[in-house]
Amino acid sequence: EEAVGLRREDGHYHIELSEGGQVIARSVIAASGARYRRLDVPRLERFEGVSVHYAATEAEAQRCEGEEAVVVGGGNSAGQAAVYLAGRTRRVYLLIRGGDLGKGMSRYLVDRVTEAENVELLANTEIRELLGEERLDGVVVEDNRSGARRTLGARALFVFIGAKANTGWLHGAVELDKRGFVLTGRALDGSALEEDAWRGLSREPYPLETSLPGVFAAGDVRGGSIKRVAS
Repeated sequence: EEAVGLRREDGHYHIELSEGGQVIARSVIAASGARYRRLDVPRLERFEGVSVHYAATEAEAQRCEGEEAVVVGGGNSAGQAAVYLAGRTRRVYLLIRGGDLGKGMSRYLVDRVTEAENVELLANTEIRELLGEERLDGVVVEDNRSGARRTLGARALFVFIGAKANTGWLHGAVELDKRGFVLTGRALDGSALEEDAWRGLSREPYPLETSLPGVFAAGDVRGGSIKRVAS
């Protein structure tokens, strides 16, 4: 069953379900996470979980050790992945759509990326085609200014282009940040405590509590959390 809505009534919470009906509870923990943004490239699904990854941990690094890898993204996650993979692979190509790596990445990471001998930065570059059958054999990339294309002999693709909060069922019920993640604890605006649900309560929200008392958020769905399973 999928939760599609949340409302408060007579001190209880009613969670509306996609197939009809509802679940009634005194408290709720929202742990619906986030969905990682995916590249708009043909046949991407064919290689996901095999050669296309959304994290760069030891498990993924082992699959492409000694080979070439492509990392897509201009944020800190992409920079950290590129530096980490550089120690395990023959070459790492870091692709960004714009021309300035420092626009979305911390200075110390930019320095580490540019200093790594086997990391090649490809600015103004986007993926256009994935090659291979059972496993990725190469990636066709294009310069988005000149239209020039080249083929990279990468056997692994790492995508770090952000995540979308899985909070459609919470819209209008709890306070969300501008990206759609749930605000909790001290991140909440003081006006949230002026709502009817908080009247009569002589306390502020707990650290993981949302703008509704008794409704909590944990994991990736929470605004400000580090989007990694360890947190």
